[in-house]
Amino acid sequence: MSLPKEDAAVLAARWTEGVLLKRDVFSTVERGRFKSERGEIDAVLRRLDEVPWWSFVLARHLFAREKHALALAKGLNVGPELLWTGRRALVRGFVDGVALHLAKPHGNVAYFRSAKDALRRLRHAGICHNDLAKEQNWLVGRDGRAYVTDFQLAACFGRRGRLYRILAYEDLRHLLKHKRSYAPEALTPRERKILAKKSFAASLWLATGKKVYRAITRGLFNFTDREGGGRRLVNDAPVLVDLIRKNPAVRDTAIVAFADRRSGVGLYAFVEAEEAALEDRLRNDLAAANGPKPPEHIQVVHALPRDASGKPRTEILQLVAMNQLDLIEPMMKSDQDRAFLKDILDQRKNLRDRFNFEADLPSS
Repeated sequence: MSLPKEDAAVLAARWTEGVLLKRDVFSTVERGRFKSERGEIDAVLRRLDEVPWWSFVLARHLFAREKHALALAKGLNVGPELLWTGRRALVRGFVDGVALHLAKPHGNVAYFRSAKDALRRLRHAGICHNDLAKEQNWLVGRDGRAYVTDFQLAACFGRRGRLYRILAYEDLRHLLKHKRSYAPEALTPRERKILAKKSFAASLWLATGKKVYRAITRGLFNFTDREGGGRRLVNDAPVLVDLIRKNPAVRDTAIVAFADRRSGVGLYAFVEAEEAALEDRLRNDLAAANGPKPPEHIQVVHALPRDASGKPRTEILQLVAMNQLDLIEPMMKSDQDRAFLKDILDQRKNLRDRFNFEADLPSS
């Protein structure tokens, strides 16, 4: 399925392709640059030309919902700005920030205060997001503020009736669940009461509709995890990790997912070892094991970045795999961290989508 001629003409003249962020049966999402009235700016393109015929009707419905919600949210400064829309493509501004599950704002009370303010602005505009249970739809901006993205399930209301109030309540309850995960000590007594009380609609959904939703998304559409790695990250990656660790030269490994233009989802293995030549041996071993498909990329590193507890910082490794290097900088705490990561960046493997999103980091 191709884009309409008018959409294709605008994108050919104004869009510069960058890195693929996501591709599924509902759309292709990529980051690049867009020529706006203010000049060329960072932006995100959603397009429907690679959507299969059997999901196109639903994909077009979700596309229309996002377009309407973004238009209504213009000027609220709570999410991406709608820059251009066509029949089967739209361009929205890029929010300079990382997803909640990558940023992990532990103890950041100011962030959750900002998030509550963002919901308040959406409510005043009559917008219910309806997909805020997913941490990847909450962004931690470089400015420290909260932003929301992915309005495909958003509902817009002209009047605040019962359905609006239920959906707005659920948006707030989902935000408070994230606050409980990252800043539980900051929950107020009223917020704890909200967390303890689902709306009747939410309880009904959990008992009925969500089971159907999971059956469809996990079975038919192959969605299984928040990072977008699908079955490969959930099912294949743990098996591959065990196989890689069997090699005596390997100290540790971490596997992350990234959007791939050819296969949809790719796996990227970062292997902590001393031998740079180990990569070819590992690839041969994985192929001979007759297990899951080996990772598209295997990179041997001198050491994996780790948090205070010693666990690999997969949130940083995922951004490396996705070539969104400029988003890593705010997560660096010192020049030592930057120097440590520079070796990993200089040897990274996923260069097919390499773009100029790395100006803030040390160059190779």
